[in-house]
Amino acid sequence: MENYKPKSFWQRPEGVTGGLFLGGMLLGGGFLLYKALPYLIIATGNILYLSGMLLVLAAVIYMVLDPKMRNLIGYMYKSVMRWVTGLFVQIDPIGILKSYVEDLKDNLRKMNKQVSKLRGQMHKLQELIFNNKRQIESNLNLASKAREKNKQSIMILKSRKAGRLKESNMRLEDLYKKMEVLYRVLTKMYENSEILMEDIKDQVDVKEQERKAIHASHSAMKSAMNIISGNQDKRYMFDMALEAVADDVSQKVGEMERFMEMSTSFMDSVDLQNGVFEEEGLQMLEKWEQEGVSLILGEEKKSIVNQANNDEDVLDLNEPIKRPMIDHQNQYDSFFE
Repeated sequence: MENYKPKSFWQRPEGVTGGLFLGGMLLGGGFLLYKALPYLIIATGNILYLSGMLLVLAAVIYMVLDPKMRNLIGYMYKSVMRWVTGLFVQIDPIGILKSYVEDLKDNLRKMNKQVSKLRGQMHKLQELIFNNKRQIESNLNLASKAREKNKQSIMILKSRKAGRLKESNMRLEDLYKKMEVLYRVLTKMYENSEILMEDIKDQVDVKEQERKAIHASHSAMKSAMNIISGNQDKRYMFDMALEAVADDVSQKVGEMERFMEMSTSFMDSVDLQNGVFEEEGLQMLEKWEQEGVSLILGEEKKSIVNQANNDEDVLDLNEPIKRPMIDHQNQYDSFFE
């Protein structure tokens, strides 16, 4: 929460509604004033009407110049716009978090299928590399025997074939390393996303009731008076913490979905049957590796990439995805301290 910068009213969905409504009022008010101007000019000739208009003008000037009154009017206006927007758009942070739980469930199912598909491709790639190595060894042996028998044409043919296979294997081994990075990241992202989903579910279960109690004990008018007087309002601070949680989850879900799209594009670009792949897919993955810290993986991102590039750290493709430890401290508890 220390680094969290809440969105201004105009950056929120209700701000769009408020902007349209305010624009409509200004246009409508200007049109009515234009139509009523001849009558107002006539009315100024009457001292009673003139006094009334001056009083209205003084009240408007007072509301504009007095900070407390301006804050009160602003708070009431924002509350009304929020209520109107809520009729059409989901802006309740609890409701938004519930929708993220459903998104995460759907994404976890997709990611599990993606991991299984990638594992299958990696098994095929391992087999292709192994068969190439056998053919390289076989062709080198044949080239050696041909040289002993002074059969230059056969020796050159087999040597060149072994060279082409070796060059192909170097590219395939590089591809396997990238696939290993992808596999390690997907499995870790799957594990961390499960933890994220459980943390959100826990927060929703607890904070939904707590929010109802706070809203019941802190009326809208009491909250308005606290904000006007410059005091921290518990209801406002609680809702801001919920919005911070929703924003954080939104970024993490977005990162998860972007990585899944990238990994799908990468896997679709690989044709193992013909031993070819598009360089664009590799470049996308390499770009991701060089980017900053991942929101979902945190500092683990760097160690995962290093593990994949470490020949001594052999990946066991048959190992099931680790189940997360749920008995940890909820990562969003600190938002409400």
